[in-house]
Amino acid sequence: MNSFPDITQLPATEEWQQLLSNTIDEPEALLRELDLPLSLLDGADQGARLFALKVPRPFLQRMEKGNPNDPLLRQVLPLEAETLEIRGYVTDPLAEMAANHSDGLIHKYKGRVLLILSGACAVNCRYCFRRHFPYADNRLGSEQWNKVLDYLRADDSISEVIFSGGDPLATSDSRLQRMIGDLEQIPHLRRLRIHSRLPVVIPQRVTARLCQMLEQSRFDTALVLHANHANELDRNVAKAAARLKQANVTLLNQAVLLKGVNESVSAQAALSETLFSMGILPYYLFTLDPVQGAAHFDIPDQQAIALHAELQTLLPGYLVPRLAREIPGRASKTLLHD
Repeated sequence: MNSFPDITQLPATEEWQQLLSNTIDEPEALLRELDLPLSLLDGADQGARLFALKVPRPFLQRMEKGNPNDPLLRQVLPLEAETLEIRGYVTDPLAEMAANHSDGLIHKYKGRVLLILSGACAVNCRYCFRRHFPYADNRLGSEQWNKVLDYLRADDSISEVIFSGGDPLATSDSRLQRMIGDLEQIPHLRRLRIHSRLPVVIPQRVTARLCQMLEQSRFDTALVLHANHANELDRNVAKAAARLKQANVTLLNQAVLLKGVNESVSAQAALSETLFSMGILPYYLFTLDPVQGAAHFDIPDQQAIALHAELQTLLPGYLVPRLAREIPGRASKTLLHD
């Protein structure tokens, strides 16, 4: 039985834009808010100089005060370990620059194209594979957007457009509506996929207008959320998911396997069970992309494979995400198994 009632209304005390702008961006402020020892401050400052700290308050409120090992905190707290240069961990781990065919457009896989709608995120995840991405060189102004549309019109093998970022839902509803409207004029496009962490970290982002435009679009629409731990999924996330489902949006989740966050079978099982209670299907469980600054999150593939195999013995197949790694140059994601 779903334990998240009253699905239609989200708290309206603050608009999502206000919540997005009123984030914690100073390590000392984060430590004080969570009653954590200031002995963590030096390492946090060092890490934040390389990749800024950014934590929205709705996400902060789900962290356990006084616990430096809280699984949500570990995803966002900068560490001195990020300053280490480790062989094999690079600034472009997925070789996206080679597929960056036009400003704001990445075309790696047959039949689908990824668009960078925004360089902004609601939260800066320390393991982000795009933490070094040149967003300033990939802004989609009107001129660049017209070039994207020309690229899509010229290739009728493309049937799906993926909105990504940053976070594409950091974009306003009015801009999203214009973009979707332009894309709908290209006959061979059939599907829209949106990859976003915002409905998890700031569920107030799921506005009535957003749901209405997605429901009215001619596209078959999927929204791929990004939650790594069951503690991220509170009552307000459930309400946001319910509103999206009412708009006929398919909801999926992809997670990253992270040392110190979710590398136990119990954590993975709880995540899948909680997602399904909200009408969200587990989709992918990715191993860490080897991005510079995130090596401390990495887990050996054999450990990941063993964890996944055990998870399969505990859960029905539809609750077991596919364990995968993205390897540059391959025609699809690579599934990991014995």
